[in-house]
Amino acid sequence: MSDGNESEKPQIEVVGDDDWKDRVKAEDAKRDAEMQQEPAASEAAASDDEPKLDLNNLPPATFSMLVQMFSTQAMVALGVIPDPTGNQKQQLPLAKHFIDLLGVLEEKCKGNLTDDEAELLKQSAHELRMAYMQLSSNIA
Repeated sequence: MSDGNESEKPQIEVVGDDDWKDRVKAEDAKRDAEMQQEPAASEAAASDDEPKLDLNNLPPATFSMLVQMFSTQAMVALGVIPDPTGNQKQQLPLAKHFIDLLGVLEEKCKGNLTDDEAELLKQSAHELRMAYMQLSSNIA
């Protein structure tokens, strides 16, 4: 069925894209430059929005620091003090959790604390329990 006109087939032209490597290298260089600028921009924004934490000047790891940390978290959850973003929102189940953690410390550390540590823990837990009871009864 062929009539012998094979010479009439269209010629396929192969076009090479020799500069594609140069374009890819240019795009990579541009992306690298943008990535180097982004951390500097985000660091500048972070310094404006929130204070930097100096990890070399952390307070000493003490029992009273632990009690203060749990107490502060409980007060934030009670809505007594604002969180780091400035929001004051009551989260009573979370507050109860931190207050219960102070109770665990009271129980497990009984007899192993100095008088000052024991008094700090007892007073902190008591005041937080009273605040929790007052806030939870206001809701009910």
